[in-house]
Amino acid sequence: MDYIDMNAETIDRWVEGGWEWGKPVSHEVYEAALAGSWSVVLTAVKPVPKEWFFPMKGCRILGLAAGGAQQMPVFAALGAKCTVLDYSKKQLESERAMARQEGYEIQIVRASMTDPLPFEDGSFDLIFHPVSNCYIEKVEPVWRECYRVLRPGGRLLAGMDNGINYIVDETEKRIVHRLPFNPLKDRALMEELEKENGGVQFSHTMEEQLRGQLKAGFRLLDLYEDTNGSGYLHEMGIPSFWASLAEK
Repeated sequence: MDYIDMNAETIDRWVEGGWEWGKPVSHEVYEAALAGSWSVVLTAVKPVPKEWFFPMKGCRILGLAAGGAQQMPVFAALGAKCTVLDYSKKQLESERAMARQEGYEIQIVRASMTDPLPFEDGSFDLIFHPVSNCYIEKVEPVWRECYRVLRPGGRLLAGMDNGINYIVDETEKRIVHRLPFNPLKDRALMEELEKENGGVQFSHTMEEQLRGQLKAGFRLLDLYEDTNGSGYLHEMGIPSFWASLAEK
């Protein structure tokens, strides 16, 4: 089985098991967004700065690998025209169920971000891409596709793993792996992930993540770091994620 399909099935199992990033927002969160009170995350803890967004009314937003009904319902409540693309059936089922429950429209697309995005050039004003490219081997093609489907002046908001989570053991106190972390090139890593029901995950460098956006044509406007939100690395204040704002 292709690793992309393996990851989709893995995430489906995580969602069924109550995965934190597979739980839709509540009706109360949706109602608060209707009233103008809202926040969303690209990483684990820090809310995305409000100034990173365009005015939401009528804004054409693509939630890239962003299924799970955690951000799209908020954007829909604020008046955005939302499209969500994901490869996990369970994550998209949550999007569909939430839209039915609250009565808003959303375009739901099942596709892999490793393939050319099924949208025309300049289709979106903003792409919201929470931490998820740790499940694909190559990220530079994703940045090029993001650039293509955004309008001139459009924005890419991306959450990214910085690789630190992949060097430590389960206690997060011992360095046990070298970088890059790529189970497609190291059978021992693949076996370790299989035992942990961890899917197929990859570390990526700053050159792939941030320089990759620049090479795709983006202009980097802002960024911040974030922690896991729990665990030893978090307690020690060690960031494990980046979030970036880039403009076409």
